[in-house]
Amino acid sequence: MLDSSISGRCPLILPATDETIRQAAARLAAGELIGLPTETVYGLAANAWDRTAVAKIFAAKSRPATNPLIVHLASIERLSDALQWPPPPMIRQQIDALAELWPGPLTIVGPRGPKIPDEVTAGKTTVAVRVPAHPVAQRLLQACPFPLAAPSANRSTYISPTLAAHVCDASGLGHAVSLVIDGGPCTHGVESTILLLGEQPR
Repeated sequence: MLDSSISGRCPLILPATDETIRQAAARLAAGELIGLPTETVYGLAANAWDRTAVAKIFAAKSRPATNPLIVHLASIERLSDALQWPPPPMIRQQIDALAELWPGPLTIVGPRGPKIPDEVTAGKTTVAVRVPAHPVAQRLLQACPFPLAAPSANRSTYISPTLAAHVCDASGLGHAVSLVIDGGPCTHGVESTILLLGEQPR
């Protein structure tokens, strides 16, 4: 049973402890959505390998299915959880050149791996991935055997949340999440930079 003693408007907000990280990982494995802190903004996270769970993200956010999601990974060593692996040599060279920027607010778009469903990528052959730097996000990702699809935890067209309480605001997604892990204020407050890899990166 979840501990709802933490103060605030949303009893679903829980402090980041070993127990709540385990609870969040179990709920993600069961196909539920959770609120996740990153260094950029709070994300609405689902198991990126679970097409049914990913569909819940789009429904909760009223997000067009044509708008792909970013997949979050625990480390660069787990890129094969989302990307085609090994990637083409040119893509591999570009990834190696960018490796020092991870963990951090950089998203790359590369060839999609076979475990990522169409729902994540809007049917595209590429997938967007990043390794977040937030310590709570890192702990949760390491506790999950799967990557997380996690756009910002707000309805489409609303301001992205930078506090756990924002996820539960009237304009937020308290109705859709199983729980929100409180990681404090986001340090960046804006989404990550996105880089499309290939012959002419942009």
